[in-house]
Amino acid sequence: MPKRKPGPLRVTVIADSDTRWKWGALTARRIDPEARLDARLLRGRATPTPRQLAELGIPADSMEEATAAEMLADIDEESCDVVVISCVGGTVQALLHGFARAWEGRPQRPLVVTGYVGVVYEKLADGLLLRAGADVVLANSADDARRFRDVYEGVGYRTTSIVETALPFLGGEPYRPDDQRPFTVTFAVQPSAPEGRADRTHLLRRTVDHARRHTEREVLVKLRSKPGEHTTHIEEHPYQKLVAALDPPDNLQLVYGNMAEVLDRTDLLVTVSSTAALESLHRGIPTAILTDLGIRESLGNHHFLGSGCFASWDELDDGHVPHAHPDWTAAHGVAALAPFAALRARVQALLAEPELPRIAPYYTLRTAPGYLPGVLARHGLDPKGEPAGGLAPRDPGPVRRAVRDFVRNSARTAYRQGVQRVAPTIRRWGQL
Repeated sequence: MPKRKPGPLRVTVIADSDTRWKWGALTARRIDPEARLDARLLRGRATPTPRQLAELGIPADSMEEATAAEMLADIDEESCDVVVISCVGGTVQALLHGFARAWEGRPQRPLVVTGYVGVVYEKLADGLLLRAGADVVLANSADDARRFRDVYEGVGYRTTSIVETALPFLGGEPYRPDDQRPFTVTFAVQPSAPEGRADRTHLLRRTVDHARRHTEREVLVKLRSKPGEHTTHIEEHPYQKLVAALDPPDNLQLVYGNMAEVLDRTDLLVTVSSTAALESLHRGIPTAILTDLGIRESLGNHHFLGSGCFASWDELDDGHVPHAHPDWTAAHGVAALAPFAALRARVQALLAEPELPRIAPYYTLRTAPGYLPGVLARHGLDPKGEPAGGLAPRDPGPVRRAVRDFVRNSARTAYRQGVQRVAPTIRRWGQL
């Protein structure tokens, strides 16, 4: 039976947004820091811009933007040893079926790894079953691993693919107070929690009020993307636009950039439920999970029950500084020791196998005939997992490629403008 080609491990990361590229690329580095890293960015509404990619600062040996059909035609055992699929659940499921079909009958195929980019606080069963079929499904904590196994056991699916790790971007120097600079409060915003204009305005107004009350402090509003850019979720009400009407004081700043660099100068991290809280807790930075809008599943802050981090802006205004409970951080992947050893061992063991089994997702035309075809169709695949228009040509030619990219980029720009400007206007008209 043929063996893997000699040389450095070759890892291809498929990502559909800036956040997911960060997770996928850093997961690849956790598997093997010396691996060749190839980025394949899925063309769509959230495809990261050059600015977003530069801000993340994760270099790749090659980087291409492509459709699902193009990826299915190009990615195989000749191009890589491991594929990390860092996408939303439906896309993972479509690619699993697509690769199963494309690699059918081959004596060798790449190993497939997938998982979640952050806190799993909604659609647990839905998201997990859409990822079933990958050789390795990563759980970001002991608590997640337990919940994941419960779901797979509950439907009679194998649990051997579940590997406990931690979020790959946890790192940085431990927190140490610095009297040489102002006490710095960072409010880490999210694109989807909360979504409504009124809730977002409330949080911003309280942040601005905190800066006015504590003129001796620096207050940072850490933003995810600029207007017109998207991450995994669409923002109808960008914080940049809302804050302009609140007349913020001079000690409040809007900042972009790498979250780790912002945390380097943070003394108190404030958020609703961002994964930035886990980065902050990992470094021992005091972290506040806001209760102003309630503790609700829709906000994701219920994930932090038992952490000791809940606080309102009123409490923070009065000087409260939360401190996390060690037992909670240990159970939720924030303070794990050697969290990636099991992942590296599993990958090495599977790559040493003479032959990997055929990719076998839980969802098939037999188990989910009313659901799976729709998931596949949304990604341009027929019920067999084949591209509806056939496999994409490997090189469409420079002129055709330029025209294709222009049309797609124009369509994406129009879509973003529609989401941020036209759709809210139409909703206001409907309320008249």
